[in-house]
Amino acid sequence: MDSPTARRLDPRALAYSASVTFDTALYSFDIAASIAHARMLGRQNIISAEDAKRIERGLKEIEQEIEGGEFTWREELEDIHLNIEVRLREKIGPAGGRLHTGRSRNDQIATDMRLFLLSTCAMVSDQLTALQDAVLTVAETNIEVVMPGYTHMQRGQPVLLAHHLLAYFEMFERDAHRLHGTFERTNELPLGAGALAGVPYPIDRESVAEELGFGRISANSIDAVSDRDFVIDFHMSAAVLMMHISRLAEEIVLWSSEEFGFIHLPEEFATGSSIMPQKRNPDIAELARARTGRVYGNLMAALTMMKGLPLSYNRDLQEDKRPLFDSVSNLMSTLEVVTAMLPALTFNAARMEVAASAGYTLATDLADYLVRKGVPFRDAHQSIADLVRDAQAERKPLNALSLEDFRRYSPLFDEDVLRIDVRASLEARDVHGGTAPARVAEALKQARDRLKAEG
Repeated sequence: MDSPTARRLDPRALAYSASVTFDTALYSFDIAASIAHARMLGRQNIISAEDAKRIERGLKEIEQEIEGGEFTWREELEDIHLNIEVRLREKIGPAGGRLHTGRSRNDQIATDMRLFLLSTCAMVSDQLTALQDAVLTVAETNIEVVMPGYTHMQRGQPVLLAHHLLAYFEMFERDAHRLHGTFERTNELPLGAGALAGVPYPIDRESVAEELGFGRISANSIDAVSDRDFVIDFHMSAAVLMMHISRLAEEIVLWSSEEFGFIHLPEEFATGSSIMPQKRNPDIAELARARTGRVYGNLMAALTMMKGLPLSYNRDLQEDKRPLFDSVSNLMSTLEVVTAMLPALTFNAARMEVAASAGYTLATDLADYLVRKGVPFRDAHQSIADLVRDAQAERKPLNALSLEDFRRYSPLFDEDVLRIDVRASLEARDVHGGTAPARVAEALKQARDRLKAEG
C-alpha cells in the first residue's frame, strides 16, 4: 500500500515533505503507542481480539527488524507511521489495516513526541545528577583552596573554590527542577483526539494512558493535536541548562590561560596547535560554549514555527523534530563530556591563594574593621577608597602597609588590623550562604544530602 498523497506528488515535493529521513528516531515510541492502542481496540470490541493479537505480534516483529537493521524505510511512504503500517499489512494482511481505527496521524505523532520527551527528560535528569555529583566531588576534594571572587571580572573578595563551585551546583539544581516541570507538563496522553475532533468509537483513553505511563489524558482534542508547548518547554529547559554549562566552560577557558593559571587541563580534554608546540587548548570547554548557541537557535526555531499557526494541526508541526533531536543530542553529549572533564582538572592552589590575597581584595574587610569601631559604613568606605587609591599610586599592596600607614586614614586602626588576611576574611563571612569554611562544609553536606534524596 502506497500513500495516496505520495502517488500524486511531484518527486521534488515528495522529497521536500517526507519526514521519514529523521522521524525514524521515534520508532520505539510509535510501536509502543500502537500496541497499546491495538490492545485497547480489542478490549473495547472495536476490532476482534484475534486481530488485536495479530497486530501486536506483527508490531513486535517489525521492532525487531528495525533494531536488527533489516527494515527498509521508504521515502514514498512519507513518514514513520505509514512505513510501519504498510509493513504491518505486508506481514499480517488485512488485520493490519484495522490498527488505525480510532486514531489519526495527528494524535499519533503528538503521542510519539510526548513519549520521546518523557524518556528524554528522565535521561537528561540522570546525566544532570552525574554532573552535579562531579561538581560536588571537585569541591570536596579542594575544600581548602582559596581563590579571588570576581565582580565585573575584577578581583573582589577572597572566597573558597568550593563555595564558587557550589554556585554551579545551585544553578544545576534549578535546572533539575525545571526539567521536572517539563516532564510533568509533557505527561499527558493526546491519543484519542483523532484528527482534531475526537473519534466516533467507544475508546478507553484512560487504559491507554495507564499502559503507556501517562499521568493524565488531554482535555481538548483540538489543543491535543496542535499543542507543541511541551516541545518548547524542553527547548527552554535545555537552553537554560546549556547557558549554565557555558558559564562554567567560560571559566575553565579563562582559568586555564597563562594569565590566570588556576587550572591545568589534562591531555584527555585539551588539544594542541597545528604549528605552536607549546599550546594546550581548552577545546572541549570552547565547544560547549559554542553549542549553547545551537540550542538557543533551536528554541527560536520552535517558537517561530508556532507563532502564526491557526488551530488545529498544520504541516508546519512536522518541523518540530529536527531542532528537538539536535538539542537533545547536543545537550546529552555536552553533559557527558563536561561531567567527565571536571574531575580531571588540576587546580593550582598556591597560585589561586596568591591571587586571592594580592592587591586590594581585603579592602572591604578594612572598611568593615572601621565599621566595627563605630564608623558609619559610607565614611569607612571612603577612607579605605582613599587608602587604596594612594597605595595603588605608590604600587604598595595592602599587606605591605604598616600600622602608621593605616593610621593616616583613621586613628581607629590598631595592631590587630595587621592580622587581617585571606583566612580571616573567609572566617568573617560566617552567615548562611557565605564563604566561611564551616558554612561551606555545611553547604557541601546539605548539597550531597539533597542529591541523594532527589536521586
